[in-house]
Amino acid sequence: MGPLAVLLPVKAFSEAKLRLAPALDPAQRRALARTMATQVLRAAGTLPVAVVCDDTEVAAWARDHHALVVWEPERGLNRAVEAGVERLAAEGAKRVIVAHADLALARDLGWVGAFAGVTLVPDRRDDGTNVACVPAGAGFTFSYGPGSFSRHGAEVRRLGMALRVVREPGLGRDVDLPSDLALTTS
Repeated sequence: MGPLAVLLPVKAFSEAKLRLAPALDPAQRRALARTMATQVLRAAGTLPVAVVCDDTEVAAWARDHHALVVWEPERGLNRAVEAGVERLAAEGAKRVIVAHADLALARDLGWVGAFAGVTLVPDRRDDGTNVACVPAGAGFTFSYGPGSFSRHGAEVRRLGMALRVVREPGLGRDVDLPSDLALTTS
């Protein structure tokens, strides 16, 4: 696996981006989710990638892209990500970059791992956590959802680790709402 790896949590393409329903039909949402996930996977560059999922279509997509599949059915995002980090640690990773699959402007993830502590890349509203890099064996507890950026910062402090916050425009632009669609091309 290597000392630094990327973990990409990917929801079933058919169930992703439901909040975009006012602007996109189901087929368009599915295609967008797949396209964005592919973009984030490519942003990993030469780093090894694992996809944590519970959907057979996503697992097949991940294998087609030479990613390790971490199958975690019915765990929810937080527990699935924690299981993915544990799996990557067991495979030899010392640090894991967790990048969400809806970062349409992601171009490079490698730099995120160049810090000994924890790196957090918040969304453009400083509310969510779009990308995080954590030491694989630290026992980091993930807490995604509204306000996750603040909770993840508190978790870093609880663990007594160094924190680096980077507000990177490309990684800070996730696509959740119809108004975010305009950001996918800026």
